[in-house]
Amino acid sequence: MNIVWHGHYCKYLEVARCNLLDRIGYNYLAMADSGYAFPIVDIQIKYIQPLRFEQELVVRASLVEWQHRLKIGYQINDAHSGAKLTTAYTIQAAVAARTGELQLECPAILQQQVARWLARELPNA
Repeated sequence: MNIVWHGHYCKYLEVARCNLLDRIGYNYLAMADSGYAFPIVDIQIKYIQPLRFEQELVVRASLVEWQHRLKIGYQINDAHSGAKLTTAYTIQAAVAARTGELQLECPAILQQQVARWLARELPNA
């Protein structure tokens, strides 16, 4: 069929999410070091056009929410034409690593890292 299996989309989102979290300065290793895990509790993918084998793609991740949960939006575009192929989002909830207890708001360390990142990304905002 010359199309990418739908399950691979999650891997593409994961790579983009990890890159975003690295830029924010609160990646999965930092989360673990601060005593939290952020499992995905919801994922939505809208398949607008199929991804094709050997197609060059651009996958962008953007921070949508971070106060009570971590919501990241995604867009997958064709690298050459710029055509929008897929949109998606993931929602992650903070969980205390030691107890497994769901946190009703994101930890202060995440809030601080996002504030620092936003100050670097949007210095005049």
